Amino acid sequence: MSSVSPATHAISINPGNGEQLAAYPYESAEALDAALSRAASGFASWKHLPLSQRVERLVVLAQVLRRQAEPMARMASQEMGKPIVQARGEIEKCAQLCEWYAEQGPAMLAAEPAPVPNGQARIEYRPLGPILAVMPWNFPYWQVLRGAVPTLLAGNTYVLKHAPNIMGCAYLLGNAMQEAGFPAGTFEVLNVTPEGVSQAIADPRIAAVTLTGSVRAGMAIGAQAGAALKKCVLELGGSDPFIVLDDADLDAAVQAAVIGRYQNTGQVCAAAKRLIVEQGVVEEFTRRFVEATRQLVIGDALHDDTYIGPMARFDLRDELDQQVQATLAEGATLLLGGSKAEGVGNFYQPTVLGDVTDQMTSFREELFGPVASIITARDAEHALALANDSEFGLTATLYSADVERAERLGAQLETGGVFINGYSASDPRVTFGGVKKSGFGRELSHFGVREFCNAQTVWLDRN
Repeated sequence: MSSVSPATHAISINPGNGEQLAAYPYESAEALDAALSRAASGFASWKHLPLSQRVERLVVLAQVLRRQAEPMARMASQEMGKPIVQARGEIEKCAQLCEWYAEQGPAMLAAEPAPVPNGQARIEYRPLGPILAVMPWNFPYWQVLRGAVPTLLAGNTYVLKHAPNIMGCAYLLGNAMQEAGFPAGTFEVLNVTPEGVSQAIADPRIAAVTLTGSVRAGMAIGAQAGAALKKCVLELGGSDPFIVLDDADLDAAVQAAVIGRYQNTGQVCAAAKRLIVEQGVVEEFTRRFVEATRQLVIGDALHDDTYIGPMARFDLRDELDQQVQATLAEGATLLLGGSKAEGVGNFYQPTVLGDVTDQMTSFREELFGPVASIITARDAEHALALANDSEFGLTATLYSADVERAERLGAQLETGGVFINGYSASDPRVTFGGVKKSGFGRELSHFGVREFCNAQTVWLDRN
């Protein structure tokens, strides 16, 4: 394990074998001050750059990401255990994000006419300034760029504080931005302690804050941003329901549930964590789901055939196992897996828990790893009640042959996104974010471009 202190260094550890990859000393207060100065100076020029030139940088960034895809994917596999095929897919998704915003984004920033009698009022979207982004490890590139790309396009600058266990990925991303021609100060990578984050939030050069992370982190960052009177966007945890009604296509539902639960080794906020199945099909769905899960290949993240890699951090695997054991002690049935994998590495067996009720740990808490919980619903109305009985509200999935009925039911789900006959995903064409303890604010689509803009009214000759 590590030979340096996590109090003084961001430590990168390969979860596949427990070996230390690198240790990056946290930056001093002087280095933080210099980075914020560069971001502020960069904003002063970047915001005045013609929009067409900002678009050009996104087009080039897409090209750079594709050129650097293999080393960037390998770094993600080594630092947080992402299976290499999924890591490559994440980078390609980032490249497509850049191209989509390059094509669609300018229209989202165009002035909007307002319906006033003289026809001389409009809404202009002006950038706010340097945006501090505190990002997680589970999607080292996508999580950053899905916020950074529209934020930069709008004319803001972006200050990234990435998770300490994936600083290698953070620096590769910073290099890619530099290679793509983004000017100095437009994309800054910070390696600071939580105290450094607090200092940055309080600093007048930071205009707003965005965080993707845990509820606890969201409460802390939200409180600090509020104390500084700065806007913040919080994308927090989720315990997303995956509802299967009696009339669903079970083959399609099972396939989507397996992907929705186990992609990225189950370490996804918007994942199918609670499988809520109507009693008429729960036995058959469970049989097929367990069998499909049993076929998933667990192994070295750098092997192309691996679907389940090691979990990113050893402490999180221990926490997940405690949640599983607590759920079993509460009366759930172990259908598959249920323990840490033997041998070297931070592996957890793909796990399925049956007979889960709304009072059990795996129903009430978020399980961030390769564990699925199957809950039986008496009918569709009971399924909705179970789905909404959660402190989280990120996304929900509903499978039914009757799409019109599914839409009526979906309208009653208390989540930021509803996916009918398809597992949840983040996509630049649609907005992403949650309600309740899953956070507030939105990313992607036109919301992501305007989230950190001053919607400024311009009214000529009002009298």
